[in-house]
Amino acid sequence: MKFYIPTKIFKGRDCLANNYKELLLGKRAFIVTGKTSGRISGALEDVVNILDSNNVPYAICDRIGNNPTVEECFEAGKEAREFNADFIIGIGGGSPLDAAKAVAVYGVNSEMAPMDIYNCNYSVKPLPMVAIPTTAGTGSEVTQYSVLTVTDEHTKRSFSTEDTFYKVAFVDGKYTENLPVQITRNTAVDALSHLIESYTNTRSGDMTEYVALKGMRIWGKKIKALIEGKFTADDREELLWASTLGGIVIAQTGTTIVHSMGYPLTFYKDIPHGMANGLLLTEYLRKAEEVIPEKVEILLLNLGLNSLDEFEKVMKVLLPNDISFTKNELNEWVQTTVKAKNALTCPFEATLEAETEIFENSLL
Repeated sequence: MKFYIPTKIFKGRDCLANNYKELLLGKRAFIVTGKTSGRISGALEDVVNILDSNNVPYAICDRIGNNPTVEECFEAGKEAREFNADFIIGIGGGSPLDAAKAVAVYGVNSEMAPMDIYNCNYSVKPLPMVAIPTTAGTGSEVTQYSVLTVTDEHTKRSFSTEDTFYKVAFVDGKYTENLPVQITRNTAVDALSHLIESYTNTRSGDMTEYVALKGMRIWGKKIKALIEGKFTADDREELLWASTLGGIVIAQTGTTIVHSMGYPLTFYKDIPHGMANGLLLTEYLRKAEEVIPEKVEILLLNLGLNSLDEFEKVMKVLLPNDISFTKNELNEWVQTTVKAKNALTCPFEATLEAETEIFENSLL
């Protein structure tokens, strides 16, 4: 199997300040961040201080919201080009970090139309990028994937090349300490979903399984903190590291149908991405257990859980859900989700019937 992770990772408290020269990938920086996440976490202030101290001009795009669209990223790319940026700094959760990858492409390819980004055939390589995650969920700081909302298609689509890996990532749990409890839970479940989907993926191998199980052991030790909603600095650090490990493994294997089936929940019901995945995980694992029972047993063991029933109880506590769904909605969504590429790497045959059953057992 192939295992490729070109991102240089610095981990631990104050890793940015202690390795600040690694941030400086060029002479003009374009910072991509969320409306509030960069400031509330303190990461934006730390970055700006380093840039100012080293006389590096910068521009800030701080309007990235949840589920950024292709068009939003295209406009930000034009701004980066007009600023003559020669490197990108992404600060935030998965949305800003994914958006920054698109901005890095658009920022040096003026001939592109917005949807051309999905061709992955660029005349100029994307600008080099630095990532500073402020949530412990997506692992985007160590993946090549950028997942963007395509409004006309009523869903999300991802693009990726080896050139859209971040060059450097600063993984510091202190930037997640101001997250509200439910966002912490939602993003943690997203990280768990990555670990589980990689581990059960048909593309999994010895190296990805080793890393995924390590991430699950870390995550399992934090179930109590996640349920109680009380987190120490160490809890924050470890949850972020589990998220990074989840990113490392899906960068190799990709995800499975949990992600593609979760996208309509986010698009149509505005359910946060991690929560959308978590609502489907138990029934996905029940299907997986039918064909890879030993792997499901091992992953539960590494999470410190005894059964899928116990797993289901944890998910229900972490992800309280009062949103209603109809069979008609689910039947409409499954017509699209069953065609997703990651259906091909599912451990069981992701038929229309199988996905319908997962949707109905999870949501009705």
